[in-house]
Amino acid sequence: MSENSDKFMKRALVLARKGLGRTSPNPAVGCVIVKDGTIVGEGWHRKAGTPHAEIHALAMAGAAARGADVYVTLEPCCHTGATPPCSEALIKAGVRRVIAGMRDPNPRVNGGGMAALKQADIGTSCGLLEDACRSINIPFIKHITTGMPHVTYKCAMTLDGKIATITGESRWISCEESRKFVHRMRSRSDAIMVGVDTVIADNPQLTVRNVRGRNPLRVIVDSHLRTPESVTVLNEQLSSGTIIATIEPNPHVHLRYQNHGATILVCEEQDGRVSMEDLLRKLGKRGIQSILLEGGSRLAGYMLTHGLIDECVFFYAPKVLGSDGFSPFAFTGITDMGQAMAFTNLSVSHIGTDIVVTTHPKKSCLPD
Repeated sequence: MSENSDKFMKRALVLARKGLGRTSPNPAVGCVIVKDGTIVGEGWHRKAGTPHAEIHALAMAGAAARGADVYVTLEPCCHTGATPPCSEALIKAGVRRVIAGMRDPNPRVNGGGMAALKQADIGTSCGLLEDACRSINIPFIKHITTGMPHVTYKCAMTLDGKIATITGESRWISCEESRKFVHRMRSRSDAIMVGVDTVIADNPQLTVRNVRGRNPLRVIVDSHLRTPESVTVLNEQLSSGTIIATIEPNPHVHLRYQNHGATILVCEEQDGRVSMEDLLRKLGKRGIQSILLEGGSRLAGYMLTHGLIDECVFFYAPKVLGSDGFSPFAFTGITDMGQAMAFTNLSVSHIGTDIVVTTHPKKSCLPD
């Protein structure tokens, strides 16, 4: 691949990112069609159930697609779903070559799209800027290969690691720019998850504000159904998008919440509370690929120590609270540094006055 090939795939990646938060359960995909070194068509997948990136790019290119090179961030599909196969459309258009960023991990494709193109005597290659192409669809990749959603834990905290004062006050630790960024994270997630203690203490809306985007599903982990019926997430505008996960089987209690429009999801029990692994599997079966975990500290601590968090985003504000206050993860049992929960792939950036640390937990749990 030439330097120009990298340039065209980078353009396809820019296009793909426009679909983030809008294409689930499909992946975000960008496509660029090049003829004689000039882009003649481009497109991206805009919403599940609508034409894929390749179809938009072919429509823009028209007759110029014949004999052209196609750069696409993900292998073209070869099966009929809500839309016809993209590999078939590329063959009919008479393109010369297809360069894919990565193979589609979906078992219904997984090499089949490239094989169909090759059989039609279209040149193919796969793996150009593969790491970048994979990075935009990590939740899709995890979900399609494991059935489990990708979980990102985010929290705002002071420089001394406190997410709230001793009285529970947390508004606002982070700066306005960080809060806007979090709303963008929400808009790109299929679901927001919080524990019932956070709902009781903060009565959050769990919606997208200050940026354009859809409201994700709201998931409340409430093992013993303590959620007050008066909370915001059970009002008429939001309740239809609210799931309450519990271990309580009582249908009469369920009905109270269902009358507000909420969905009750009865999960397996683990240590007297909702089994988070069972909950994640149930959400995965509902097509939920990405979850933004927003608290509280007991829920976050439980999920961290059970290896259920894939990524953490910490917003550090230039403030300190001293020895009083709450930590982002509430768990005990560590007696020496060798037992500490380890993280990897750490990156640091700035938003407004805050420092943002993005990192990934190693999948080890606390010793028994």
